[in-house]
Amino acid sequence: MTRRRALFAAVVTVAATLTGSALPAAASGALPVVSPTPQQITRTSADVPLPSSVALVTDATTDPAAKDLLTSLLRDHGVRTGGHGLVVRLGSTGRDVPEQAEGYALSVSRAGITISGRDGAGQYYGVQTLRQLFVHSGHGWAMSGASVRDWPNMALRGSIEGFYGPPWTTADRLRQLAFLGEVKANTYIYSAKDDTYLRARWRDPYPADELATLGQLVRSAAAHHVEFTYALSPGVSVCFSSPADLAAVEAKFQAVYDLGVRSFSLPFDDISYTRWNCDADQAAFGPPGRAAAGTAQVSLLNAITEKFVKTHDGVRPLQTVPTEYSDLKDSPYKTELREHLDPSVVVQWTGTDVVPPSVTTDEAAQVSAVYGRKVFLWDNYPVNDYEQSAGRLLLAPYAQREAGLSRYLNGIVANPMNQEAASEVAEFGAADFAWNDEGYAPSRSWPQALARLAGGDARASAALAVFADLEHLAPTFGPTPWQPQAPVLAAKIASFRQGGHRAWADLRAYAVRIRDAAGVIRGGRVQSAFVAEAGPWLDATALWGDATVTRLDALSASSRGDHVLAARLTARADDLVTRAQAVKTGNTNRWGVRQALVGDGVLDTFLVQLREQV
Repeated sequence: MTRRRALFAAVVTVAATLTGSALPAAASGALPVVSPTPQQITRTSADVPLPSSVALVTDATTDPAAKDLLTSLLRDHGVRTGGHGLVVRLGSTGRDVPEQAEGYALSVSRAGITISGRDGAGQYYGVQTLRQLFVHSGHGWAMSGASVRDWPNMALRGSIEGFYGPPWTTADRLRQLAFLGEVKANTYIYSAKDDTYLRARWRDPYPADELATLGQLVRSAAAHHVEFTYALSPGVSVCFSSPADLAAVEAKFQAVYDLGVRSFSLPFDDISYTRWNCDADQAAFGPPGRAAAGTAQVSLLNAITEKFVKTHDGVRPLQTVPTEYSDLKDSPYKTELREHLDPSVVVQWTGTDVVPPSVTTDEAAQVSAVYGRKVFLWDNYPVNDYEQSAGRLLLAPYAQREAGLSRYLNGIVANPMNQEAASEVAEFGAADFAWNDEGYAPSRSWPQALARLAGGDARASAALAVFADLEHLAPTFGPTPWQPQAPVLAAKIASFRQGGHRAWADLRAYAVRIRDAAGVIRGGRVQSAFVAEAGPWLDATALWGDATVTRLDALSASSRGDHVLAARLTARADDLVTRAQAVKTGNTNRWGVRQALVGDGVLDTFLVQLREQV
């Protein structure tokens, strides 16, 4: 094991401590788990009690968003600024600030609290770490005594609203932007497939009200240190050789540039390159085909880079999604991009399939060589807009992405579900991984994601873990899922099948937790948007759990010879199963209204088998 990996093993063992030296007795004790996993975090002092007021010291380098967040956090914990005593410093100066962009150094001790960022984002992320170091003390709040040096391994981290079906509402998007800032993600790509002004009517200007809404999103993104990337998809009808269409792309970009957008994408995913959209392209590029499509797309991407990106202040490198976005093989199309695409253009890739079961460093190295640059992973998890995911919420952890990918990827964006709040479970892990892929552990990150969703409510967090286990299946476009369904429940069923009263009692107790999970989630501090989105699945879970408890009780009655009670309980369980199977999803995905699937293939199969034993 390398020294770096040994240190990260220590993180898991002693709750995020990257130190091999002995600590003073007063400084002993585990630190709170911080997400994303910091590069370096050390317990350096005992907890620091917070007074009713502190002296907040800022300077000309202090980031306004970081200051606002810090002030709000202190106020929420009963601490005013403008006092004396404990000094809290926020700015960009400091001895230990990492050299990497977005890096920060944080120190908490009785001498004071200092947050220093390499840039404004670094300051903001330092405050987000401080947020997680508040702990209860005997007389109020305290801060965990710690020293942190931290920076991201990947430059681009966040989400891409790139699914088909009903797009998110403005409220969904505003919530998503706040979430991304909270988890130190810096990228939101607006690529809603059903925004007609992005694809079908890409040439048309936005109506005033829709442009105003976009402006609201852009301002919200900036307030959370999130780059709003506007992705225009002209490939469905563009004439690559047309000066008028080039001007139309520039005009559309200019309209949102004026709103504050500084990051742009021209994706060419999900289009045909076996035909041209205009006769002029046949004359300009020859018969349609892979090489000709590559040449045409490169011509537009390079022209926008030269005429728009390089002529507008503050614009980041142009991004694109190639038409061949989900494999490793070289081709005439990829050759055109590798040899002729401006080297500044960022190329996205979805892995070895549209929904890849895993992403390895070898695969990333290969595709980087094929495209001649580091690629940007568009990760199609937890998106649920395709048939294999019909009727499902996808709540398994972010997993099967190999440590070391940061050497070959310049970023990861997760493509979420139509259900925004539910998507935050997997997105939390994706942001954690992109920040520190070498230190990432699903077993640590996933419980943190659920606890966050539960608002710190321990009982609700436990209920969410039961519910998420029943929504654990992660499908691909093929017949075999890349994450199994209900692994915790399946293990308990396996133990039950081996026999013994203890196994029966353990399974029944877990079935009670399944039955009661929906009520606990709805009655706790769980994010209200998640509760609303998950409503049908929560309803079905309560019925499936009740059916399981009742089936087990019927089996117990039968084993005692009470066949009358067993028959009555069996009939009741049959009715509960019928009602559970009748629960339908809302019409929130392009697959329409379906059965709300809960633990399918595990729970329903077991109940059929259990009935046969009564």
